[in-house]
Amino acid sequence: MIRQVSIVPAILTDNKQSFRAQVERINTFTRRVQIDVVDGKFVPNETLDVTNIWWPKNWEADLHMLVANPSEHLDTILKLKPSLCILHAEVNEDLTPTINALKEAGIKFGIALLPSTYPGNAKYYIDMADHVLVFAGQPGVQQSQADMMQMEKISLIRNMKPEVEIGWDGGANLSNVRALAHADLDVINVGSAIAEAPDPAEMFQALVSEIDKNGVVL
Repeated sequence: MIRQVSIVPAILTDNKQSFRAQVERINTFTRRVQIDVVDGKFVPNETLDVTNIWWPKNWEADLHMLVANPSEHLDTILKLKPSLCILHAEVNEDLTPTINALKEAGIKFGIALLPSTYPGNAKYYIDMADHVLVFAGQPGVQQSQADMMQMEKISLIRNMKPEVEIGWDGGANLSNVRALAHADLDVINVGSAIAEAPDPAEMFQALVSEIDKNGVVL
């Protein structure tokens, strides 16, 4: 039986005006949103710095930190107090102190796995996580194509921690969202397919309708 899957719009931009415009559009049709922060060090691209990020008080914000040293941004994250903060398993620092600080502040912890990362190599962090993000696109870039082979990680993660929330990030759109929804995911983050649609609210509803369909997934 298919799990209850949430479509979560994602915001990724290096422009304050574009950020505000996306927030205002998304605020009309959903309350859970993923905001990507990219520092230009963890991956080459760069977005608005976390000090320039904000969201409406009624949002359930997932803050996805594609940064080389998450501990350097901890104070700002704690002030923002997202519902969920997602860090990457591939950083070169021990995430344990940062994770503990997040949990003490009542912020859920998520661990993200780049396409090259085998879930077993991140078991320590998965065991601590409330959410595991399977990354299947090009980090720090929207409009990337989904690597559907990353779906193989879902069962591995589920076997490690059955109750953990599992998310997908990268290339989700109307052509593949139904297959993703049937792959034992809980969350499908959608970037450009919503952000660049002529009517983002209409596209969001189309994606929700698509994952609710029964029958054979082609």
